[in-house]
Amino acid sequence: MGRIGIMAALHDEISSLLEAMGPDAERTRVGRRDYYTGAIHGREVVVVLARVGKVAAAATAVTLIREFDARVVVFAGLAGAVARDVAVGDVVVATALLQHDLDASPLFPCYEVPLLERSRFDADRATSERLSLAAREYLAEVLPRQVPADTLAAFGVADPRVHRGVIISGDRFVGCGAAVRGLRDELPDALCVEMEGAAVAQICYEYDVPCAVVRTISDRADDEASASFSGFLSRVARYYSAGILERFLTMAW
Repeated sequence: MGRIGIMAALHDEISSLLEAMGPDAERTRVGRRDYYTGAIHGREVVVVLARVGKVAAAATAVTLIREFDARVVVFAGLAGAVARDVAVGDVVVATALLQHDLDASPLFPCYEVPLLERSRFDADRATSERLSLAAREYLAEVLPRQVPADTLAAFGVADPRVHRGVIISGDRFVGCGAAVRGLRDELPDALCVEMEGAAVAQICYEYDVPCAVVRTISDRADDEASASFSGFLSRVARYYSAGILERFLTMAW
């Protein structure tokens, strides 16, 4: 299927993957980003720290496709829960993605990307199904052995689940109860909110490259979100992203 491009916004989310690539990984610097090409479990990959926000993510996705010939692009990282039944420690795999802060009305409908005539960009079904399976297996078989029970309990992680649905993105860290309630009212099918996925999905749509986004829920996107995000990132998140993606890369295609 060709080279798989793997992106994340923060170093902790890809550090274990870079370790898995080993010393033979080749580093290439483009646009102030380091792209690491090599193999993980026999799969040809290019792994990159995209940095935070839609512009950074879009620029990185273009480079993955045009300069590194990525045939599939996967974005992994953290997100804040929007839907009430999505809990900290759960995993969300996107079916579609939308930019919640895009509004060119009255020239175009709210959320619609001008001149593309769409607001939602579908994730690739086959890739997303594999990610979902990898996530379920990771949560059931690996997470309990990898992260101490008291650490998971400290973040309220109990019986984490995998969800499939809409992920929304915007250039704003959502850390306010009123803000997340507003998103829930405006976009009732949104499961979680982050800052990059929909931009990556748009680029992949324009280049006809399959795209998938997997997010681990670090917080409730409420008034405690910033503290929850930071702690979860340093103590739990790196295991989730690497564990799910490594399992994904071992699957038959």
